[in-house]
Amino acid sequence: MKNPRPLLSALALLLMTVSSPARAAESSLPRAVVELYTSQGCNSCPPADQVLHDLADQHDDLLLLSYHVDYWNYLGWEDPFSDARYSERQRDYANRMRERYVYTPQVIINGDHVVRATARQQIETTSTTVAPLRDLADIHLGTIDHTLPAKGTVSLHGVGNPNPGQISQIWLIGFDREHQRDVLSGENAGKRLVNANVVRDMISLGQWDGSSQQKIPFAMKAAYDGGIAVLIQNGRGGPIIGASMVRFGN
Repeated sequence: MKNPRPLLSALALLLMTVSSPARAAESSLPRAVVELYTSQGCNSCPPADQVLHDLADQHDDLLLLSYHVDYWNYLGWEDPFSDARYSERQRDYANRMRERYVYTPQVIINGDHVVRATARQQIETTSTTVAPLRDLADIHLGTIDHTLPAKGTVSLHGVGNPNPGQISQIWLIGFDREHQRDVLSGENAGKRLVNANVVRDMISLGQWDGSSQQKIPFAMKAAYDGGIAVLIQNGRGGPIIGASMVRFGN
């Protein structure tokens, strides 16, 4: 008679695998945050969208986000991913940097460095030479089902002696991995546009002075198949000093 232990061990392992919930991926600290401000109603944006898409395919160490603004919607095509909050975010940057107007496409790295949106090499170089983001936050998720809204906790690491008067804004970002749309009207009529890491929600988790640890529970309003991220930003339109991200899927 054959020894039944190997068979029993294999069966036990299979049962554990089936019955145990799938755990969420651990959050990681990106090398830099690259924000593209774009619009499907802007005829100069598709090349920048392609650059971001290519970078997203090749750089797991970067948090690349595509914010679709709403101020070009009057040109004949309403961008389905546009949101007035993203336009306001870009204006906050413009006000701090004393720019006279906002425009698309625009790339801002770590909330502090403006780079030509189609200059892939410059984006890569700047992302690797800016001061690294600080490890200030972790995202803790429960079980993952990408068809359901993510929920969990953001843990903020206190630094003990923060800069006096420095208050950081904590943002929770939900993004989709990729969207393809046929544009039927407007400046890009007849084109099939591909957008990567499309921001679908931006939630304020409040402010933090950095002096102590905090745990902030969260629940997203909808499911996003790209991932979620936390940005720690100095005031409105200020530099991003810390971040954390969890990617979903491949």
